[in-house]
Amino acid sequence: MTHIIGDPCIGTKDTACVAVCPVDCIHPTKDDADFEKEIMLYIDPETCIDCGLCVDECPVSAIWPEDEVPEDQKKHFETNKEYYQRRGK
Repeated sequence: MTHIIGDPCIGTKDTACVAVCPVDCIHPTKDDADFEKEIMLYIDPETCIDCGLCVDECPVSAIWPEDEVPEDQKKHFETNKEYYQRRGK
């Protein structure tokens, strides 16, 4: 299972979730070249270990476990996956 970042992150990109992720699966970070051009952060579904640490750290409640993603946010299964495909992962 994985976690998904959705619409509330758009324009916010608070990186508190990045700091607590034990497997470095949330990008772009402030150090990544594409941080400014991306509108939100993304979770790599292949790397996420489903620890849930990011959920409580997100100040805008933009992160959900895969089985709790609201219907209107399910589109972000693809947007999260596509970001990592663009990164060449």
